[in-house]
Amino acid sequence: MNREFLEGLGLEKEAIDKVMAEYGKSINSIKEKADKVEGLEGQIADYKQQIKDRDKQLDDLSKQVKDNEELTAEIDRLKEENKTATEELQNKLDQQAFDFALEKSLSNAGAKNPKAVKALLNTENIKLDGETLLGLDDQLKQLKESDAYLFGEDEPAGLKGRKPRDGAGGADPGIKNPFSKEHFNLTEQGRLLRDDPELYKQLKAQAGQ
Repeated sequence: MNREFLEGLGLEKEAIDKVMAEYGKSINSIKEKADKVEGLEGQIADYKQQIKDRDKQLDDLSKQVKDNEELTAEIDRLKEENKTATEELQNKLDQQAFDFALEKSLSNAGAKNPKAVKALLNTENIKLDGETLLGLDDQLKQLKESDAYLFGEDEPAGLKGRKPRDGAGGADPGIKNPFSKEHFNLTEQGRLLRDDPELYKQLKAQAGQ
């Protein structure tokens, strides 16, 4: 909607200002605030109230101009835009609430880097029910078994306390080689290169790389 459109309908300046102020300004304000929402309940309640107020303003304006068919049609279109904006806002708020709850749960689960762990999760199978994330526990259990180094102590259980063998014997055969086809793991390769370059070389050579 723009001012030229309303002027073309022959409306007076006062009516145009009312339409622009009651709809355009309020919807832009809500969208701007939505971008800054961090999932706080007080903010969510405030935005929902603003949406209800905007709906009422449109209804009141519609009654005042009921004899103007063109403006009535424009208000109906604005109501549809309002409905779409409401749905988009709710989806954004729901997503932010989900992300907030997920990162908090991952931190509580001992994830060293919640964002890295999140990337390995199938978030489509995780649903936020109140303050509970359904479907998260099973995925975390599997990750802790397959990628234990992402949680808890700095060293993964398979390498904790182990040292590379001296001489031609190579690395301890009990270590899962992150270069092998069976245990290939780029994250673990990077950790080894950083923390134990000698073991990194031995495991890489052992896997024929």
